[in-house]
Amino acid sequence: MNCAPFNFYNTHFIMNKVLIFSAPSGSGKTTIVHHLLKIFPQLEFSISATNRAPRGEEKNGVDYYFLSTEEFQKKIAQNEFLEWENVYAEKYYGTPKSEAERIWAKNHVMVCDIDVKGGVNIKKIVGEQALAIFIQPPSVEVLRERLTTRSTDSPEAIECRVQKAQEELSYASQFDVIIMNDNLENALREAEQIVRAFINSVQI
Repeated sequence: MNCAPFNFYNTHFIMNKVLIFSAPSGSGKTTIVHHLLKIFPQLEFSISATNRAPRGEEKNGVDYYFLSTEEFQKKIAQNEFLEWENVYAEKYYGTPKSEAERIWAKNHVMVCDIDVKGGVNIKKIVGEQALAIFIQPPSVEVLRERLTTRSTDSPEAIECRVQKAQEELSYASQFDVIIMNDNLENALREAEQIVRAFINSVQI
């Protein structure tokens, strides 16, 4: 994981809160994030950048900023990322500093749907202004089934993600809250309660 220096307090906006959602692929993280965005108008999705190709119905500027490898590397050189990582072989993901500026300028809560290492790093940077939530699947086998069912990756890519998931699960203890997603409705309710408390600055 790579972090670029970012002095929040010398910018034209006031730093607001950050919600960090991380999990292995197939854990239901994105489903939970989209649900929360519909319920809480104070939340705003931070669009990550990547050099991978879009999957399914993903749209540029909505789900991700889809960049070429050369474009991504240029932005790294120009110090335009809050954090970035080479997650898989030559597959870059990063959080543009411009997203934090855009969201906080509106006094909204920045919502990051991000890789576990990125989540841990942003938590370290933002500190108490951030709440880091780990979405945990019931098991690695359930993860494999979910990834296979969604049919967006090749069998080889699925196995790569499953292997990575085993490492990612070891990061769970570094997050503030762990939500077990063995039942989606229960996980959504728990996420709503946690986010509502965080927005209202209530002790969770």
